[in-house]
Amino acid sequence: MNTILSLFALVGVLVSSCGKPEPDPVVPSDTRHMSFAKDAVEVGYAETGFSVSVDANFDYSVDIQADWIVADPARTSTSSTQYFIALANETTSSRLAKIRFADKKDRYFAKDVTVTQAANPVEKVTLKIVDKDATDETKALLANLWAIADKGWMFGHHDDLWYGRYWYDEAGNSDTKAVCGDYPGVFSVDFAEIMDDRHGSSANAIRRRVILEARERGEVILACIHINNPKTGGDSWDNSSKDVVKEILTAGTATRTKYLTWLDRCADFANNLKDSRGKLIPVIFRMYHEHTQGWSWWGSSCTTASEFVEFWQFTVKYLRDTKGVHNFLYAVSPQMDANYGDGTKDRLLFRWPGDDWVDFIGMDCYHGTNDDAFQSNVKALEALSLEKKKPCGVTEDGKESFTETDFWTRHVVAPVGDRRISLVTMWRNKYVGNNESDKHYYSVYPGHPSEDDFRKMYNEPRSLFSRDLPDMYTLPEGYEIK
Repeated sequence: MNTILSLFALVGVLVSSCGKPEPDPVVPSDTRHMSFAKDAVEVGYAETGFSVSVDANFDYSVDIQADWIVADPARTSTSSTQYFIALANETTSSRLAKIRFADKKDRYFAKDVTVTQAANPVEKVTLKIVDKDATDETKALLANLWAIADKGWMFGHHDDLWYGRYWYDEAGNSDTKAVCGDYPGVFSVDFAEIMDDRHGSSANAIRRRVILEARERGEVILACIHINNPKTGGDSWDNSSKDVVKEILTAGTATRTKYLTWLDRCADFANNLKDSRGKLIPVIFRMYHEHTQGWSWWGSSCTTASEFVEFWQFTVKYLRDTKGVHNFLYAVSPQMDANYGDGTKDRLLFRWPGDDWVDFIGMDCYHGTNDDAFQSNVKALEALSLEKKKPCGVTEDGKESFTETDFWTRHVVAPVGDRRISLVTMWRNKYVGNNESDKHYYSVYPGHPSEDDFRKMYNEPRSLFSRDLPDMYTLPEGYEIK
């Protein structure tokens, strides 16, 4: 009995010691909230600004998980709106990135916005330039010289804005415009009188004016140099000495001293040649042209191959590196008058200065009416241009005192065809006044028997004149210059 009473007592103790059960601890609910107006953003391939609208009740951090998206420095982000820039997509594939928004106090509480950028429809074209420090406008000109060949070729004319067959130094005049109502796309000019012993000529003021006039319309400036002989004092055709270039390349000679002074004048002119916006005017500088020939003191009869190449590179380095000329594109232009058969490419590459020293491949073609020769040379020029990936064109052309009524469509348009070249430039129409016996002209002028045919050429879709040109001094989309 006592045992039973003891058991009841023990049970009572146990029951009294347990009492009521303790309630579970209260876990606070997560009241954080984050949402986006759009959690997926699509942008185009060009550089594009975009925003993300955020609704959040806590402070958050932003983690851009791609190097092609950056915070927009021009706009101030807030807690409700974040501003970004998607950089241009230079590839032909679309790309995707995430922007992560996370609680500053708890990085594991995060949400993502997905950004998709479209593919670039045009694969980037990369061209190399001689002067890596060239102005933006000069780099743009190089790119446009390459790009425009897809559309056609620019018509050019030497000294077209300076004088014509029956007029001289009349602002706005042009033999070309007088016939077709438009200016040439390329204005060719000579820099020699700026540089040598003729540097004090009053003609240099006209030269500057007409260059500025061409640039204001967006035309291209092409410059050769029929420069005097610095050793003999003769003109550029004075090939009486084979030592001119040799002495220029030799330190301490009087010829070198004089020639460096001439280059100084060229640099001074170039470095002060500015348009109405204060920008340096780019120039295709066609120095030492027709070096295949023996007529000049720098030509084949007066220099060795190594001397010419060294002379070319010496000139570029002096203008670019010593004098700081950064608005020149350097053009080579051998003379190509005949049909050279299997030797055509070798002639185009005659004494080639090197790929790193040439921006533009030109050729001077006084083929007359030898259309087979012209066609052959243009074909080879196009092939070399594509191989070297450098723009090309006919830097001098024409037939002196021609009278053919169909000259333009038959001897220019037809041989050039749809070849990928940037320009065809005719040599000058000398100002003769009333002296009709002087027949030194290479292009059309009012009263010439080819006027109607010239207008036919003007209306050809691939012949490009001033009004046909794109902005030659703004880098076209899809191009980079290195």
